[in-house]
Amino acid sequence: MSAAMDTESTYSGYSHYSGHSKKAHRQGRDRHKSPRSKDGSRSEKSVTIQAPPAEPLLGNDASRAEEGQDDNWGETTTAITGTSEHSISQEDIARISKDLEDSVGLDCKRYLGLTVAAVLGLLVFLTPIAFILLPQILWRDDLEPCGTVCEGLFISVAFKLLILLIGTWALFFRQPKADIPRVFVFRALLLVLIFLFVFSYWLFYGVRILDSKDTNYQGIVQYAVSLVDALLFIHYLAIVLLELRQLQPMFTVKVVRSTDGESRYYSLGHLSIQRAALVVLENYYRDFTVYNPALLTASKSRAAKHMAGLKVYNVDGPGNNASGQSRAMIAAAARRRDSSHNELYYEEADHERRVKKRRARLVVAVEEAFTHIKRLQTEEQQKAPGEMMDPREAAQAIFPSMARALQKYLRTTRQQQYHSMESILQHLSFCITNNMTPKAFLERYLNPGPTLQYDRDRWFSKQWTLVSEEAVTSGLQDGIVFVLKCLDFSLVVNVKKIPFIKLSEEFIDPKSHKFVLRLQSETSV
Repeated sequence: MSAAMDTESTYSGYSHYSGHSKKAHRQGRDRHKSPRSKDGSRSEKSVTIQAPPAEPLLGNDASRAEEGQDDNWGETTTAITGTSEHSISQEDIARISKDLEDSVGLDCKRYLGLTVAAVLGLLVFLTPIAFILLPQILWRDDLEPCGTVCEGLFISVAFKLLILLIGTWALFFRQPKADIPRVFVFRALLLVLIFLFVFSYWLFYGVRILDSKDTNYQGIVQYAVSLVDALLFIHYLAIVLLELRQLQPMFTVKVVRSTDGESRYYSLGHLSIQRAALVVLENYYRDFTVYNPALLTASKSRAAKHMAGLKVYNVDGPGNNASGQSRAMIAAAARRRDSSHNELYYEEADHERRVKKRRARLVVAVEEAFTHIKRLQTEEQQKAPGEMMDPREAAQAIFPSMARALQKYLRTTRQQQYHSMESILQHLSFCITNNMTPKAFLERYLNPGPTLQYDRDRWFSKQWTLVSEEAVTSGLQDGIVFVLKCLDFSLVVNVKKIPFIKLSEEFIDPKSHKFVLRLQSETSV
């Protein structure tokens, strides 16, 4: 009962945060909006990720008010709770309608390609069976007896079709990971090749067998077997072009995030620009730390504060021109620039001190909470099975003891928008279920992780646009640069070819590893 009361009091204490967080979250989202590129000459590739919204633990208002707060702000702050209302602007409505139109177009294109591939695949598998059954249906009495040879060919055709079916399912019928702006050239060429191949077989079959009603049934069956063999060889060709060709590394790409300059290097094989962009995005979500625009606002606010401190006075009267004012502003800005590095140094030192102090408080609070849950587990073992707590209840019982320290640390490090109260409780119950240590619980919050670690509604990169001077279906070449843009930042990709390495061999005679020790007569002992 006491644990439930603590949890209820904690949730009521957070009500004043939820009233401000929604408004601040909308302001932060509107502030980072940028117009989308509508250049028709650019190739676009969009990946839309939608997820139900979740409420952050703290809003951005707390991060902006961080500079003026001390460590005891909670005891001297009055919380005013109220009802928050959701609103939406005309720009949001236009953006939502544009996203819906784009998603409908991409879905139509995806299902159209899948339908064409499915119809062609069904035609391929039914063609050998039709070649064998049509003579039996149309002129069965006129066919020459085939006997054991045809029965062996039937078994061969059946097993080859089964192998071809399994290979086609494994290679082609896979769930797509993304929608690319242009068609995959090699896949399209293979589909055209298969269509022409089956069409030519049907044309020959109709002219030479159906019209003349050939009575040599063994030759007809061997004709069907040759079709299945050719289809197997086309499948081998598809494996080489779609899977094996890109395995050997030929290029090194450098990916740089435009906002904070974080970069990674990757090795790629022979790929088109759009497929290389897919590989870069897959690695981005795994390797790059999550994009946090709150970390970039410090430099902007510092520059705005310096410019706000400049005041120009017109002592010569209104008749003087603006050139004197400009020179005065430039001179004042130069003097401030000379001392700005000291301000930056002390600001960063103070921020690091504050982070270390609140991190130490968080570590101590979490360790005490986990010690308490261990005591609870020891006590629960002595109770009846019906009175034991599940991991969710245990997490709600110990969360109030660490919530204050966790809130202050997330606000100081500007991570509050990525962690909601529900996600923290789920992670805490997960750690309790798997008997994890306090250090394992804190790993998610002490070090910013990759994008995949967080919920999809926390991702700032939900839709990507591929911008390239070259055609996106062309292959990678040395010196090519393309850009992957999203709403708030972009990834600049620079392609470099791996140099040709000339490795030579030098033979060393084993007899050359012999040495002679020469001692001088006057050497001291």
